[in-house]
Amino acid sequence: MGSPFADDYIARLLGSWSSGVNVYSVCFRIFLVIVLASTIGWERSSKRHSAGLRTFIIASMACAVSAMIDVCIMSVREAGIPVISAASVVSVAMLSGNSILFSSRSQIKGLTTSAGLWACGIVGLAIGGGLYTIGLASFLALIFCISQLPKAEVILKDRSNHFEVHLELRNSYNLQDFVTTIRKLGLKIDDIESNPAYTNSGLSVYSVSMTISERDFKTYRSHDDIIEALRSLDYIHYIEEMN
Repeated sequence: MGSPFADDYIARLLGSWSSGVNVYSVCFRIFLVIVLASTIGWERSSKRHSAGLRTFIIASMACAVSAMIDVCIMSVREAGIPVISAASVVSVAMLSGNSILFSSRSQIKGLTTSAGLWACGIVGLAIGGGLYTIGLASFLALIFCISQLPKAEVILKDRSNHFEVHLELRNSYNLQDFVTTIRKLGLKIDDIESNPAYTNSGLSVYSVSMTISERDFKTYRSHDDIIEALRSLDYIHYIEEMN
């Protein structure tokens, strides 16, 4: 059974068997999808994210199988819409959305894992449809973005003149002392939000957005230096930069 994707470069290198939907190509595509998805899933699992190895493999394999079924149906009918593939992409998108969490410190967790799971499903869809070149190229780009770009994000974030902190004060009356100290350091408070998740905890907890000028950055090497200076204040129970 022929495939509409027979012009794929890698498929030409592998041979005509890889372009059609047959026993050999089906086994090869599923095997390839498992290898690629497990690589991304392992990277996420190693960093203890909610969606791990099995989730990435299952989601990607489901998309690959959906694509192969659609190829079979469309080749028999000689026309049609890849409904099963579309449904699988929507399902993976809904699944990936469930991996987004909101922590008690008002931080959103799991965005990268959610996007990675959805993108991994698309890779599976490409491989399942016989688009090996697109699938492998997308996989390489995806694994690079997930594993390497966080380092660049840290550098860019630390050079930003705007940052947000999670602040825990021992008493609500200390908020004015904190504001006074911030102003003395040459920082500007853009916004202060009280965190209701810590009600009745005995602490006054806030999310504070601040801006610092380039001139002040010459004094402090990084955001960590600023936070470390604030952490030494007696009335601050805990403080950290929010992601």
